[in-house]
Amino acid sequence: MDGQPRERLWRAIAAAAEVPGRRDSWAQTVCLACVETLDQVDAAILALRGGTRSEEVLGASDQWAAKLAELQYTVGEGPGVEAFGSGSPVLVPDLSVEQVRWPGFADAALAVGAAAVFAFPLRYGAIQFGTLELIRHRPGGLPSAQRRDAALAADLATAALLRHTREAERAGHDFAPRPVASFQDVNVATGMLAAQLQITLDDAFARLRAHAFGRDRSVLDVARDVLERRISLDELAE
Repeated sequence: MDGQPRERLWRAIAAAAEVPGRRDSWAQTVCLACVETLDQVDAAILALRGGTRSEEVLGASDQWAAKLAELQYTVGEGPGVEAFGSGSPVLVPDLSVEQVRWPGFADAALAVGAAAVFAFPLRYGAIQFGTLELIRHRPGGLPSAQRRDAALAADLATAALLRHTREAERAGHDFAPRPVASFQDVNVATGMLAAQLQITLDDAFARLRAHAFGRDRSVLDVARDVLERRISLDELAE
């Protein structure tokens, strides 16, 4: 990316971070700015992550990107999961050769039209917050200049995230951004299942995930069915 588009990306992210009280849309602006200024990037996702079950999608450039984020959460593997776990970028120019690495995610992502994914961790020192993922319909690598710009976009997004967190602390309340996709219902359903079956939260979540994967559904949809009693807890006992 030459200087002009790069400056446009930086200005867009910085401007979104500067708007007072703009806690719910700055992440969306980051994603849209990445798609508009990085060549051959078709979609972007910005997610807060805290572990296997803890994730909030703060920004997604479109519904397709949001669906990919939900897919990755359901199968529990993929570039974003790996980038968050390792703290390093995970660059996948061709998902079709990654079925062994991510047997659940690769096939499912290819089926909905994703061919390449580039995931960058959001981190400050040793603390990791989440990931910025860039997705393409066609296979192919990111040129080195775009890799640098994408990493800088992740750093700017991290800075914006920290700023909003500090502002919330100074105002005396918790930082509570409005996510594009929240998996809080999964946490509630996991707790209900763990209590009912007297199993650990990890085991309960694994059962929800297995039920969803086996029926080609998202774990969020299954969790909502549990909460609405459309799926009985006994059905998930085995």
